[in-house]
Amino acid sequence: MTNLGVHSEVGRLREVMVHRPDLSLRRLTPDNCRALLFDDVLWVKRARQEHDVFVDALRERGVVVHSFGELLAETMALGKARDWLLDRRVHAGVVGLDMVDEMRGWLNEMSAGLLATCLVGGIARAELPFEPKGLTGRTLAPQDFVLPPLPNQLFTRDSSCWIYRAVSANPMYWPARRPEAANVEAVYRFHPRFRDSGVPFVSPQAGTGVSLEGGDVMPVGGGVVLVGMGERTTPQAVGDLARSLFAAGEATRVIAALMPRDRSFMHLDTVFTFCDRDLATMYPPVVE
Repeated sequence: MTNLGVHSEVGRLREVMVHRPDLSLRRLTPDNCRALLFDDVLWVKRARQEHDVFVDALRERGVVVHSFGELLAETMALGKARDWLLDRRVHAGVVGLDMVDEMRGWLNEMSAGLLATCLVGGIARAELPFEPKGLTGRTLAPQDFVLPPLPNQLFTRDSSCWIYRAVSANPMYWPARRPEAANVEAVYRFHPRFRDSGVPFVSPQAGTGVSLEGGDVMPVGGGVVLVGMGERTTPQAVGDLARSLFAAGEATRVIAALMPRDRSFMHLDTVFTFCDRDLATMYPPVVE
């Protein structure tokens, strides 16, 4: 058994996983930032400084802070984990049939740390140590990404969520974000901190019309889970999640909250947040 889990929205925070701004954010340009779901480019050096101040504040209050980048690197040192993740991240649908073998061979030779950096930071054609052959390789400009960066890996609440003692690696709404969940799931499945914990996976099955993001999911206590259905989370995903939670014995009730499909309030936690067990803030135009 394990002591891992999230059992309320207002309990004491003991451990948390964060991701420090990295190469993926330096990849943002005025031309590609919107495709990568950012409104503008970021001042990465300043973002790292602010992130470090935030992490220091957490640690000063006794919170154990886990760096996702370090967890992923430690996970990629394990052969089974490396194979599992590369099977999901580097295949013909991503890099083209003509580059799969060369890409996999090159990535398998990387150190665990460098591989983890590439799996989040992406790889441009100009960075390949070989001349790509075939249709895919010939159509890529030097600055084009063979493996797209994941700047939104920064937002660790969305790609997965802990619901009481269970965990979901979420099928994200935007295709640009879906690989984030695979990175996180590899850590949960194979890293020594998690692999023998007995944590049940309750991830909804990915498919057409199925998306779930952690900002919509709130385990509010007593076996009750509140899930927002707006721009990013669909009824199909909520139904699948509820079924898995009930089967695992990790929830007794799942309440679905219908929201407008609007980016201004993309997640439930943007319009409704618990401050204490009997106190919450809300945004009236949506909640009422």
